[in-house]
Amino acid sequence: MLLRHVYTTRSIPALSLPSSYTSRRALNPSVPLSSHSIRNLVRSPSTAPHRTATPRSTARQASTMAPIPKNMSGILIEENGGVDVLKWKTDLPVPQPQDGEILVRNEFVGVNYIDTYFRTGLYKAPLPLVTGKEAAGVVVASSSPAFKEGDRVGYVADHAYAELTAVPATKAIKLPDGISTETAASALLQGLTALTFVREAAGIKQALGVSEGPWTLVHAAAGGTGSLLVQILSVFGAKVIGTAGSPEKCEIARKNGAQWTIDNRKEDVAARVKEITSGHGVDVIFDGVGKATFDLDLEIIARKGTLIVFGNASGPAGPVDLFQLAAKNIKLMRPVVFNYTVTPEEWEGFSNELFDLIKTGKLKLGIHNTYALKDVAQAHSDLEGRKSTGKLLLKV
Repeated sequence: MLLRHVYTTRSIPALSLPSSYTSRRALNPSVPLSSHSIRNLVRSPSTAPHRTATPRSTARQASTMAPIPKNMSGILIEENGGVDVLKWKTDLPVPQPQDGEILVRNEFVGVNYIDTYFRTGLYKAPLPLVTGKEAAGVVVASSSPAFKEGDRVGYVADHAYAELTAVPATKAIKLPDGISTETAASALLQGLTALTFVREAAGIKQALGVSEGPWTLVHAAAGGTGSLLVQILSVFGAKVIGTAGSPEKCEIARKNGAQWTIDNRKEDVAARVKEITSGHGVDVIFDGVGKATFDLDLEIIARKGTLIVFGNASGPAGPVDLFQLAAKNIKLMRPVVFNYTVTPEEWEGFSNELFDLIKTGKLKLGIHNTYALKDVAQAHSDLEGRKSTGKLLLKV
């Protein structure tokens, strides 16, 4: 029987599972048999709440493609913790696409900081969990009229750390000529994050002349999202300051379009910002670091400035005293990319704009390293240890 990965806290009938999944005790003997964990990992299509199951025979599968197996390999998180909780499994049940979904054979999976948050438990999700938010590959079965078997697609959806993933059709997009699956997996989540935060959160709508736009600052400007933010801001005409933790990373930020860079391990960031902006301060700050930079942000931001905090690389920023914002009429935001790509128009519009920026050479992707899926623990270690400059990928 094919089973489906889900997040749910809804009570549902008992599942008919393969013998290795008959209870959570089979996954973790220390957990009581009454745990709801298994239903959060897999769901029998016949018991799925509020959905009409799509029988295997009605999910269109191309006869020329390899048959879909019953089991697959992937990464399973059975408890929160360090990289050691990322367990390589070879007997995970293959999900079956429900109505309006597609089954994608993943080729490349993007590694993102949000994956580490679900691993550690900073972001809560039922366990056991197949995590991963971004991948690209080929459709092998479809229960959506919008896609057919053989389509090359990229997607931003859950459970990507596996050979196959059932994806809502509304979260997938066909890849145009000139965009490979490797490129799509490198670009989609971080690229859409950068693009929507510039367009929507910062409100920079039009491409201006060089350095005619607002003063902007990007922390971790040589990282995956940081590199893309710097490039997009530069293309759109902003005055871009990038901070990074070494001369080498500062050079990467300059090559990506930052007109000024600050080595935050050797230089006084506040003093340099005051010098660079002639005392004006920064109009828009993009902070994916969090706790370690938040107080600095409040110091260097300009009057009526916008502070966009979108990550927790150093830990989440502490509770905010709203009176701290009053001194400069600061606008504080904690946006999430998924809330900017809700409608089909938003998802397709921003995705296609991103692909156009890539195809025209205005946005260049830097892949730091590609790991085998089973070596994801090393990818997480490199990401959290700030050993990377650019995107980390998993090859399936």
